Amino acid sequence: MTAARISAISPRSPAARVELAVGDEVVRVNGREPTDIIEYQQLVDGEHVTLDVRREGEGEGVTRRVVIDKEPGEPLGLSIDSAVFDRIRTCDNHCSFCFIYQLPKGMRRSLYVKDDDFRLSFLYGNYTTLTRFTEFDLERVIDERLSPLFVSIHTTNPALRAEMLRNPRGATSLRWLHELLHHGIEVHGQVVVCPGVNDGVELERTLEDVVTSYPQLASLALVPVGVSDFSLEETMRPHQRDEARQVVSLAERYNEITRAVLGRSLIFASDEFYLVAGLDPPRAASLATLDLAENGIGMVAAFRDSFERHVAMPRLGSGFFQSVDGAPAWGYRATRAPLTHDVVAGGRVVVMTGEYAAPLLRELLDEHGFDAVEVMPVANDYFGGNIKVAGLLTGRDLAVALARVDPSATCLIPDVCLNEGRFLDGTTLDDLGRPVTCVRTTGHDLRVTLESLYAPHQAMVGS
Repeated sequence: MTAARISAISPRSPAARVELAVGDEVVRVNGREPTDIIEYQQLVDGEHVTLDVRREGEGEGVTRRVVIDKEPGEPLGLSIDSAVFDRIRTCDNHCSFCFIYQLPKGMRRSLYVKDDDFRLSFLYGNYTTLTRFTEFDLERVIDERLSPLFVSIHTTNPALRAEMLRNPRGATSLRWLHELLHHGIEVHGQVVVCPGVNDGVELERTLEDVVTSYPQLASLALVPVGVSDFSLEETMRPHQRDEARQVVSLAERYNEITRAVLGRSLIFASDEFYLVAGLDPPRAASLATLDLAENGIGMVAAFRDSFERHVAMPRLGSGFFQSVDGAPAWGYRATRAPLTHDVVAGGRVVVMTGEYAAPLLRELLDEHGFDAVEVMPVANDYFGGNIKVAGLLTGRDLAVALARVDPSATCLIPDVCLNEGRFLDGTTLDDLGRPVTCVRTTGHDLRVTLESLYAPHQAMVGS
């Protein structure tokens, strides 16, 4: 059990009016020891808040009491450095498709942590298999309306699910999904489709069960398995084009069924499936929502829509950490990187991105008169396999690509490949060997940056 450590105090907030300091540990709130940021937020929501605080150097076990008066519901003004104060509930599955098992040695320790914690599902949109879910957890989710949650389904065949998760509880843990939906909790589901394992007949069975047994699901995302060169699983391989087309066809067919039966779209194949299949991902007009873009569904549509309409858009994301007072950005939702805008117009402009996005970006720029801007696909040799998305680019691969670019060129990279200023391989922008411009990964931000560097040769379509 650890305490909630204060990482920042908002000026002119109720907390700023009392004697608190960054680094202080909040041991108890109103006499209770909160186990996570959700419970902490509920405890500090009233008009009288009593904190028992421990300060480093004041002696072990020594605390002092601070009383704060504020308006009911007014933010206390404290930022806390962790979302969970007791212990993150780690995953005890050993999924054959888990990407963490495919990471090379020597990366940051935090990248090897597998969580299966429903609290992180609520706060950050992390997917949970529910194999560690309990009656106590269900009661808390229902009582506190911790919604939405994000559940990894993968298959509704109990024996196959236990086999894929390598956990006998995988065969029975979807009973919690029934209970969550029955009590009105919004749940988004996910199926990591593995060719020759849970696709084909098994995938169709899963989709049939979703329509008949879990129709209250808010969405079901079909995403392809990622297979790096470090995978040791003989059954895991990337999808071939025909296999990806079959997945897309199934998703579209069952989406028609859900629209007819439920009056709404429910089942979606990720953009990556369309790209592997050699098909154009759906445009924004054909999607019911772009809220699933972070899961790879409508990501291309969201980017294109933002670029074409030239409107700013919030960073797409799931989970509610932004609305929970004091909850820190965490994991892949942490601060990406300091955006750099100190670029000078006049030189050649090169946009660097992953292999999947490059041809789509080339088409988009040509449509809007940015044909002189070069798009450079960067091969992900660090992970290899079918890993071709921009978010998994490493500094090492970017540095290799940059070495082939004229030193006078202005190079743009997406901030999505950085987390707290570091690439997945632990390198930083300073390790790239030359200055680059880091651009927020939205169509609007890219367009604003390009227009500051380069005037297209014709009136831009859609302006």
